[in-house]
Amino acid sequence: MNKKMNAYMISMMGLLIAIMVVLSRILGFEWQFVKISFDFVPKIVMGMMFGPFWTGIGAVLADLIGMTLFAKAAFFPGFTLNAFLGGVIYGYFFYKKEVTLRNALFCTLANTIIIGLILTPIWLAIMYNVPLSSWIIWAPRLTKAVLMLPIQTALTYFVGRMIPVRQLMKRSRYSF
Repeated sequence: MNKKMNAYMISMMGLLIAIMVVLSRILGFEWQFVKISFDFVPKIVMGMMFGPFWTGIGAVLADLIGMTLFAKAAFFPGFTLNAFLGGVIYGYFFYKKEVTLRNALFCTLANTIIIGLILTPIWLAIMYNVPLSSWIIWAPRLTKAVLMLPIQTALTYFVGRMIPVRQLMKRSRYSF
């Protein structure tokens, strides 16, 4: 967290935030109780390059910008907290670490369990005044978790292995 910001870091962060907004708000699929998007892909890169704190900050900025420009529902701060925690999780698993199938799986599991199956149902129950035990909340969440876990794990692994993050970091004088 004591890293100095420079122009390269700010521009890369801005580019990744813009990609997150597009993947989440424009190309994502969102219904009342479930959202499917691939905004985790730029979070992987951000996590690899900037670490947990800055990835969390970048995810919050993407969430706030996306809500401001392309709101599909009412703003709820719990989802902004989810964005921060999701960014922190990606940074924790991938910052200065090689992307392996094991840490791709654990990262996806952590995001799915903590955010998708614990926090989001709580926020939805509060927002829509639905009991937390209602299948209106749980049926789509569990279906998404079962379907997306292998897809997200595989994409996390392949994207994390293919992105030339080390080359991106060498272009900067910033010490990652």
